[in-house]
Parts: sequence; structure tokens; C-alpha cells
Amino acid sequence: MADSQFSARSRARAGAPASGVIHVRTRLTANFTVLANVLAQRPGSAVTIGVAAYIASLPDGAPVSITALCEHFSEGEILISRALRELEASGHLERRRERGPDGRVRTRTYFHDVPPGDNDPTPPPGRRPRPAPVRVPVPAPRTASGPAPLPPPPAPAAAPPDPLPAVVRSRQVPPAQPAPPAPLGEADPDAVRVLACLRNADPRLILSGSEAARLAPDVAQWLAAGVSPARITETLTAGLPERFLARPARILAFRLGEPPLPAPASAPPPAKPAVLPLQTCDGCERAIRAARPSQLCRDCRYEAEAAAAATEGAPRVAC
Repeated sequence: MADSQFSARSRARAGAPASGVIHVRTRLTANFTVLANVLAQRPGSAVTIGVAAYIASLPDGAPVSITALCEHFSEGEILISRALRELEASGHLERRRERGPDGRVRTRTYFHDVPPGDNDPTPPPGRRPRPAPVRVPVPAPRTASGPAPLPPPPAPAAAPPDPLPAVVRSRQVPPAQPAPPAPLGEADPDAVRVLACLRNADPRLILSGSEAARLAPDVAQWLAAGVSPARITETLTAGLPERFLARPARILAFRLGEPPLPAPASAPPPAKPAVLPLQTCDGCERAIRAARPSQLCRDCRYEAEAAAAATEGAPRVAC
């Protein structure tokens, strides 16, 4: 007969399963959190379930940013951010931009024990309720005695109050999509030539065919305003950053969106000095520039002035 294991319990609890986990439950009256089974038993990452359980246990107003969660858990930012994205995809975590009483727009974070849907009759705060569908009665079929009376028109459903102000509602309207640019073959050839020559001034300004077709009308407008191609090239390439954070076509489109610069007024060229004709010196017969003939050159004029001065300074002898 085998030795009895005295350390094991002699009898299992009645109704306990033959295998698997057996719960030993304790009734809690304080410091506990209720989790839905759909959240606690969701397939996937265990980090996501742990983050969800931790957020559900926090009081209202507690920070749930990636930095705050990384200070509590030993996982890094990548796993924590992945868990938050999974909770947002499942509908448990919701981030909304709301305008506060002071007029500032802030991002509010809502955590749902059960994702909002058709089974949740109460919409979350700040969300506009859906209007009830209007049921139109079907008219009865006509009989031989005469046409059936028309049903009364349905009462118009009351529009739900719009909690958003008119300014915020106008900003939420998506902007109109711009019209597609004309093909490059239909663009102004002079404008296309100016855009193609920009890489000579800066090798980084290499544009694709679609970008050149989109920028060509603006360049053509500058050319029609009287701006020279050299002036356009100087305006588009001056003061560019050392590193582009976006395509260079966006910078060129921003600069071309400004009104074209007027061409600088060209100053009249300076008047050329008058060129005197060539004359022959009466003293040494060299060619000199003079306004009239019978003139002396500089050397002969200096000798004549020196001789005249010497003659005036000599004493006169009386006869």
C-alpha cells in the first residue's frame, strides 16, 4: 500500500471542478474595483488588461498620461502607448477636445467600463444624443367606395440642442478640396522653365511634374506682373533653411502665395564724360586731348610757366 501524503488535504471541496482554477472569493466592502468580464477576459496583451484595470481603479482627475503610467508600471513607453491605443480602438478609452468655462480648449480623457454602443442607453457627457427616428405611417389601400383619406403629416422632431458654439462648429467643417492642377503640358512654358532652373541656384529644389504643374500658374502670374525670371529665382531661393522638414514645393508655394514684388525702378545710367578730340601740341608736337587747336601739353605748359616766372623776377637794366 502506498504511503499516504499527510501534507495534502484529505478531501476536495464539494462541487469543485476536477481541473483548472478554483476561486476562493472574499466579499469586499471597500477599496475594490468592478471590472467587466469582456474587459478582463479580452484576448491580446496582458499589459493592456493591466493598464485598463489600473485606470479603472483611479479616482476622477488622476493623470493617465504615458509618463504617469510609466512611473507606476515597469514596462516602457512603447508597451504603455500600445496598450492605450488598443483601449482606444476597443472603445474603453476616449479622448475628446472640449471647451472649458474659461474658453480654452482642452483634451479630456474618458474611461468606459463598457464601451458605449447600442446597449448603453445613456450617452457619455458632452456627446449629442441621436434623434429618434421618425416613423411615417403607411396609407391604407384604396377601396371601391372612394379614395382613402391622407394621413396627417408627421410632427417635426425637435432638434437636439447643440452644445458647441457657432465658432467651434464652423471650425469643424472640413475645408473644400482644392481643384486638381492642370497637366504640365498645358502650363506656361516660361513658368515651367523658371521652376526647372531653380535647382541651378539650390540643388535641393528638385520638383516633380505634378509639383511643377501646381506651381506654374503662380509663377506665370508673377511673370505677367512684370517680375523678371532672375528676380523670381532670387525671391524663391533666398534665405532657405539648412534642412527641409517638408517637401521644398510647400515652401515655394508659400512664397508664391504672396503678392508679386514690383520690379525695382532702374536708375538712369550715368552720363558718359565727353571725349575731347586729339590735337597737336604747339611745343613738342605730341598728340594731346584738347577742346581747340593750338594748345600746349602739360610738360610744355609747365616749362612756359616757369620761364615766364623767371623772366618776371630778373632785374631790368636801364639803357
